[in-house]
Amino acid sequence: MMSKDKPVAFNKRFDIVGCFVEHDGKFLLLHRHAHKASGNRWGLPAGKKDEGEGIEDAVLREVREETGIVLTRQDVKYFDSMYVRDGDFDIEWHMFSTQLDMLPNVTLSAQEHSEFCWVSAIEALDMPLIHDLPQSIEIFYKK
Repeated sequence: MMSKDKPVAFNKRFDIVGCFVEHDGKFLLLHRHAHKASGNRWGLPAGKKDEGEGIEDAVLREVREETGIVLTRQDVKYFDSMYVRDGDFDIEWHMFSTQLDMLPNVTLSAQEHSEFCWVSAIEALDMPLIHDLPQSIEIFYKK
């Protein structure tokens, strides 16, 4: 369950950051290895914020670690945050975006992802996506 309003008895375990990396009307999705959490599904470059790390620094680090794309604070825009309850896990989900003028060279983190693709929002919604990403796409592209 994902909502803008904080659920009753919300007990946040951690913050997750993710980025819509956009180029020419499409955005980057990464396919997670089967043995990983949310395995065999597609997701944004995303991950947990480390303790003591700001959410902007976390999203820059995650994009770099998972794709090899180096962004600066000026490159990313904060979009919104949502409260997510996924079974026993309560997390705060922070969405960012960046618009790239040129198609970047993507170098995947071999430990986490097996492939990548550039898709439109409509195309992405027909793919097996990680938990709550369909709702995130709908929210983001309604902007």
